[in-house]
Amino acid sequence: MTDTTTTDLVPADAASLHGPVIAWFDQHARDLPWRRPEAGAWGVMVSEFMLQQTPVNRVLPVYEQWLARWPRPADLAAEAPGEAVRAWGRLGYPRRALRLHGAAQAITERHGGDVPSDHAQLLALPGIGEYTAAAVASFAYGQRHAVLDTNVRRVFARAATGIQYPPTATTAAERKLARALLPDDESTASRWAAASMELGALVCTARSEECGRCPIADRCAWRLAGKPAHEGPARRGQTYAGTDRQVRGKLLAVLREARGPVPQQSLDAVWHEPVQRARALDGLVADGLVEPLADGLYRLPA
Repeated sequence: MTDTTTTDLVPADAASLHGPVIAWFDQHARDLPWRRPEAGAWGVMVSEFMLQQTPVNRVLPVYEQWLARWPRPADLAAEAPGEAVRAWGRLGYPRRALRLHGAAQAITERHGGDVPSDHAQLLALPGIGEYTAAAVASFAYGQRHAVLDTNVRRVFARAATGIQYPPTATTAAERKLARALLPDDESTASRWAAASMELGALVCTARSEECGRCPIADRCAWRLAGKPAHEGPARRGQTYAGTDRQVRGKLLAVLREARGPVPQQSLDAVWHEPVQRARALDGLVADGLVEPLADGLYRLPA
């Protein structure tokens, strides 16, 4: 299937995918806490921050502890940002904790403590990009938005475009395709967003595809084309051991476990290579995740 036909889908073509995928989702969707009605918009927002580049099984315990401690944005906003970093634990990419804290402060100051339902107001919050704004508006408020995460992009690439993997970065053509595939009805569109995401997470995965379990295998462009191999740049898995990310994580672990300022020598003990260790620490300070004090002491941001 060519790019012209995939990005100019007529409603009938799109509709042929909606029913099977949503019916599959109704039967196979995981029971996740942020999908329950009691989660509310704040629960959805917290989950979206935590799930970026992080698998569900790692997010679940941290999510539940987070919502138990900070059930509303105002509860988090009242805390020091360093407490958000501490509670983030080992989820990785801890700048997300600072961004979520900043969003909670803005929600408290601008919206009376309630997560706004308006897409533009969501997008105006600090730390909120196009994906997160669309996800919260769709999943929390049942609105009609194209929600394009990695899983959805992969499903659309295979089912509609006929390629194994989507481009490295989201393209204008992908956004156009996502809008063409979006159901007209708001509630159906919201369900479609969640269902296509779940299909990519459970069945049409990056490492393998289980076409025997897929509700749209009989109309998948990639499968019908004989599953042509990926022709783009080589896909490399992310490395962690020995990287600055690992060093940053070790430094933050020391600071999270301490209840007061930490001396330089305690941080020096976590990594043997001084240049890389200093670079990682400088990066944490520049990112606002660590606050340097007098006399060579460091702490989480207050």
